[in-house]
Amino acid sequence: MSRVHNFHPGPAALPLPVLEQVQRDLLDYAGTGMSVLELSHRSAAYEQLHHQTIADIRALLGGTDEHAVLFMGGGAQMQFALVALNLLMPGAYAEYLVTGIWSETALHEARLLGEARIVWSSAAMAHTRVPAPEELRADPDAAYLHYTSNNTIVGTQYPYIPTSHGAPLVCDMSSDFLSRPVDVTRYSLIYAGAQKNVGPAGVTLVLIRHDCLERCRTGVPSTMSYAQMAAHNSLLNTPPVFAIYVVGLVAQYLLAHGGLRAAAARNQAKAARLYAAIDGSEGFYRGWAEPGSRSCMNVTFCLPTPELDARFVTESTQERLIGLAGHRRVGGIRASLYNAVSEESVEALTTFMDDFQHRAASV
Repeated sequence: MSRVHNFHPGPAALPLPVLEQVQRDLLDYAGTGMSVLELSHRSAAYEQLHHQTIADIRALLGGTDEHAVLFMGGGAQMQFALVALNLLMPGAYAEYLVTGIWSETALHEARLLGEARIVWSSAAMAHTRVPAPEELRADPDAAYLHYTSNNTIVGTQYPYIPTSHGAPLVCDMSSDFLSRPVDVTRYSLIYAGAQKNVGPAGVTLVLIRHDCLERCRTGVPSTMSYAQMAAHNSLLNTPPVFAIYVVGLVAQYLLAHGGLRAAAARNQAKAARLYAAIDGSEGFYRGWAEPGSRSCMNVTFCLPTPELDARFVTESTQERLIGLAGHRRVGGIRASLYNAVSEESVEALTTFMDDFQHRAASV
């Protein structure tokens, strides 16, 4: 078996031991005589798996039980609408921090359902930074304050938790959930598509504080209602069994490898190495994000010309460095350094970058 260096932005790399366990369980899960793909969501085997996955996620996040842990479908984009559908009451207004395309999309979806205001936007700066804490003036009377913790397309990340001044704080953590410790007690609602750090595509994790559940709008269709999904422990309808199973394996893997503090240390080291290669290239590689807002998850940069960008992607692919093309809306290069991307992969990338720069300079 020969595996590539996978820098795709999502669905993304998974830990090899997790994939090996999936392979073992594919024909016979835990002695049931059935594939994990065949488990009924009403079976005892799945019930145990479901509860253990929730327990392990709680353990990674510090053991708090202030939040219900939900497994939902539709990805983060479904949550863009569901947040407003559940929390934005008639006559109220929500506030949004806009720092990239996904937070712009979240704002757009909310405005289809009610009033949503922009507190701060980086659009005029091409989304190259997040706000400094002193730039934020959140309204305590807002239905909620929403932000996106990591912006995958341009590669920015909040190094702090914004202050909502008493308004419920809502966060899209799709691309950095379980990549670093987080004080979940600060949040009323967190949601995250699994396919970056947590598992495969097909399940979205939602953490919603119990007091927030009590304030959710009634009369919402049941599978779109946080209150209904929480009341049925995400088993109101058939959940994405296989995706939840893999999330559980990833949670166990993270717990066995030092938890989120250790994950954060690994991720910071990988990002520091790659940013050092960019900054040390004497301008040949140029980062998109401002240094104080740089993401540890998605490192974005460009070369002197679009032609060199394209050549870099072609030649890196030939060297089994996969998924480095920048997002179609901005171009350039993007290396996603999620939990399962190894230090060896980052070393292979920086070695290629040095070699490519020397070859390009000699032409």
